[in-house]
Amino acid sequence: MAEIKSAFELAMEKSKKYVISDEEREKIKEKEVLQKATGLFHRYKDGHLFSNEMVKEIERMDERSRERVRGILLSQWVDALSLDEDSGRLLHAIESVKGRSLDDIRERFQNILSAYRGEIEKARQGMSLQLAEALRREEIHGDAVEPNVEGSERWKKLVESTDRSYQGKLDEIKEVLKKLIF
Repeated sequence: MAEIKSAFELAMEKSKKYVISDEEREKIKEKEVLQKATGLFHRYKDGHLFSNEMVKEIERMDERSRERVRGILLSQWVDALSLDEDSGRLLHAIESVKGRSLDDIRERFQNILSAYRGEIEKARQGMSLQLAEALRREEIHGDAVEPNVEGSERWKKLVESTDRSYQGKLDEIKEVLKKLIF
C-alpha cells in the first residue's frame, strides 16, 4: 500500500535539490552578526541596555561572532562621537567592551566639548544682544520680547563655522581612539 506523506515531508524532498554554498552561508552569517551588532549599538545608545548586560550578550556568542560584533560596535561608537550630544555614554561603552580605561581621551574630549559649548553660548549671547538692539531700533521692545536667535541665518552660519572648526579636533580624538582600540 502507498504511504501518505505529510506536507513537511514533501517540502523536505523538494528542498534536497537546493544546497546553500559556503559563500552564501558566510554572507548570511555576516549579515546576522551585523544585525546583532547594530541592534546592540542602538539599544545601548538609546539607554535600553546597560554596558554589563551588553558585555554578557557578547560573551554568549561564539568566538568568531564575538570578535566581529566587538569590532563593529567599537567602530560604530567611535563614529557616533559628536559635539551635539553627550558622548560620555559611548566612551563608557568603549571602555566596557575593550576592558581598558580611556581617561586621557575622555579628558581631551571633555575639554573640546566644553570649549565648543562655551564658544556657542558666547556667540548666542552676542547674537541675542544684536537682535534685541535691532528690534529696539524698530521700536519693538519690552519684557516679553525675546529675539529668536536660532531662527537667524547669521546664527546658522556661525554655528556651521564653529562646528567645522571643532570637527577637526573631534576627528583627531576619533583617530587616536581607533589606534588604541583596533
